[in-house]
Amino acid sequence: MQSLYSKIESAAKNAILDGTGQDSDPIVRWSTKPEFGDFQINAAMGLGKALGEKPRDIAQKILDKLDLSGLSDRKPEIAGPGFINVFLSQDAINEYAHQLLLDDNCGVRKSLTPKRIVIDYGGANIAKEMHVGHLRSTIIGDSINRILTFLGHETIKQDHLGDWGTQFGMLVEFLCVDGKIPQQLPDLNDLDSFYKQAQSKFKSDEDFATKARARVALLQSGDTDSLRAWQHINDETMKHLLNIYDRLGVLLNKNDSRGESFYNNMLIGVCKDLEEKGIALESDGALVVYKDGVLDRDGNPFGLIVRKSDGGYGYATTDIAALKFAAEHDKADRVIYVVDARQAQHFQIVFDVTKRAGWIDNTEPEHAMFGTILGSDGKPFKTRSGDVVKLSALLDESIERANNLIAEKSSSLPDDEKQELSSMIGIGALKYGDLSNNRAKNYVFDWERMIAMEGNTAPYLQYAIARINSLIRKSEVELSLIRGTEFVIESQFEKDLVLEISKFGETLEEVESTLEPHRLCTYLFDLAQRFTSFYENCPVLKEEDEPKRLSRLALSFLAARTLKQGLELLGIGSPERM
Repeated sequence: MQSLYSKIESAAKNAILDGTGQDSDPIVRWSTKPEFGDFQINAAMGLGKALGEKPRDIAQKILDKLDLSGLSDRKPEIAGPGFINVFLSQDAINEYAHQLLLDDNCGVRKSLTPKRIVIDYGGANIAKEMHVGHLRSTIIGDSINRILTFLGHETIKQDHLGDWGTQFGMLVEFLCVDGKIPQQLPDLNDLDSFYKQAQSKFKSDEDFATKARARVALLQSGDTDSLRAWQHINDETMKHLLNIYDRLGVLLNKNDSRGESFYNNMLIGVCKDLEEKGIALESDGALVVYKDGVLDRDGNPFGLIVRKSDGGYGYATTDIAALKFAAEHDKADRVIYVVDARQAQHFQIVFDVTKRAGWIDNTEPEHAMFGTILGSDGKPFKTRSGDVVKLSALLDESIERANNLIAEKSSSLPDDEKQELSSMIGIGALKYGDLSNNRAKNYVFDWERMIAMEGNTAPYLQYAIARINSLIRKSEVELSLIRGTEFVIESQFEKDLVLEISKFGETLEEVESTLEPHRLCTYLFDLAQRFTSFYENCPVLKEEDEPKRLSRLALSFLAARTLKQGLELLGIGSPERM
């Protein structure tokens, strides 16, 4: 269905074209105060400057052609230098709310130009446990994936695992017994311990180090036993990753794994092609690619090595091959990399090189970079002992803190329901605490803020939904009757709530464009606050007028449904009761 905003925008665009001959953005904004109407059309100032006319004269030309049939029964007003204030009619508000009730997509239009989009997120390293540094990529990428899918795009999730390289010679060799890889390989329940033991032996035992280097050559040449051991390490790591993904509630699964090894057979051809096109240059025996204007700290050209002097390849080559594959094989219109901001220069060069090579003419690559999670000391978040924080431990603590919260607030719930609720609130608080921050910026990790029942937090939103659910249960009105209600919207509080709900689709379109999930978080918090204002000023269950009571119940239902859908798009669950 078409939103109120899009209806006003369409009418304004047509009026500008008919009144001025210009195909121009009408610059429609929601008004901040009722006396300024419900929407403002702000295009007159820019058009006046472009056409050499007074903005108010331009505004009058727009107003003369503005057709608001079915939307307004009050003449729009020209205010200030040329703003056009539009006032929606009560009938238009009632009709829109009724259409929302019947629309299972929460009033959100599917994209008119659906695209095929590859989203690169996750990206942990094989043979290592996930830590706090993997949190942002995983949950930001997952929320972007959910939102783009909801808007009608076809997404391809890509978990770009670090599963290839010289370190695997060391790891495979460490599995050897008497110089041979055994048929029965051990379970690797403690991945970090396994990796550290292999690394320690590599550093302290020169004979082992020599064998490990030789094992790299065997592995890369396709030795059957070496590959079997390498695959075992991958499989053992994947068990850990899938457990974390499941606990986090993200959509990545084993089929989405597209590690560095996937592109291994492409690397020789990629380097050869880049060299023949004059894009890759030899430097001290290595093959390097540059981008004009990208400099290192000393002001020298910053380059990526795509082939080492010993003939090996690094992750720069793999990333170039991966983007080429996404464009040529996946036929992606858009490729989104949810990767640490410290890789900004790296991706600038990767995008530039693949573009100059002619591989991504129909594909738009984007780096959805994110900042670092900091501790209270302003430094990267670590344990008190200075170790990296394991993601599994972080999830355990989030659930434990939620469990303590529930013990205080919801002691009457059955134990099994408490356990499920603890997980939903704890994981939700952790994810929302991250997603509600601008992804491009660093933020300070703060348990007290994340788990709070007040403020812009997941528990606050989850409680708002549970409270509305309780309200509807207490009404003893069947949902089918609520969904068939004719609205009677009279007060400003009711109207404001409808207008806030109507912003959902435009908010998702902003996230689609900016890849910034915090915009959705801000919207959901605003909506929850708007509902609170409505609830405090408009009696629902105590309203004696039956049509008004049903109308307000239906409004409450719409608010809860939108909040629940919004949290779901962030990968966060909503409890029926708290």
